[in-house]
Amino acid sequence: MAYYTRLEQGQSVNASDAVLDAIGRALRLDDEEQAHLRGLAGPPRKGVRRYRPERVRPATVAVLRSMDVNPALVLGRAADILAWNRPAHALPAPHLALDAPDRPGDRPNMARLVFLEPHTRDLYAEWPAKARDTVAYLRKAAGQWPDDPALTELVGELTMNSAEFAAMWARHPVRDCHSVTVTFRHPLVGEMTLAEEVFRLQEQPGQRLAVFAAEPGSASEAALRLLLAS
Repeated sequence: MAYYTRLEQGQSVNASDAVLDAIGRALRLDDEEQAHLRGLAGPPRKGVRRYRPERVRPATVAVLRSMDVNPALVLGRAADILAWNRPAHALPAPHLALDAPDRPGDRPNMARLVFLEPHTRDLYAEWPAKARDTVAYLRKAAGQWPDDPALTELVGELTMNSAEFAAMWARHPVRDCHSVTVTFRHPLVGEMTLAEEVFRLQEQPGQRLAVFAAEPGSASEAALRLLLAS
């Protein structure tokens, strides 16, 4: 584990395949985690990458706003909410301004909401699973963009302010975007179960589109429509 940590900190690179395979077996890494480990052990990047404020393509924003029932949002490298539609705003963060993602300095951050905002945390019927997925994504992102100051600051902030985050981060989980089923317990409309599909936006490296959908004709669909009408 100590050697793995040195790899993450950029202190040990160019390890042999045999060494990396041995580490993977010892830590019982799955294929995605093993690929992450190999990326960490690669040659160091030359120079310092410049990170500009992330922006969402106008066409993507138009697609979001065309969805009047399905919650949809765009997440950035460090899990900042770069854009959302009205249903997505109503679901996890109605206490925030609808136009908050339009202002880079005020953008909500999904990881902060999950770990530090009681309102959002209480929405998830299976909060530990959501928390683990969030940490696993940030761990993978930290390997892809190790010099991103916003990502580094976020991890430090969450480590200092959430013992649960710190404990999960220390386990070195690694996961990319995937499909899950999420059960929400909304204070206004009760429980609803939604399918979440996450897609990478190929023309905007690091950006992900998350879309939620209820089963047609289900009680969850009725609850979602009631939420939008409230």
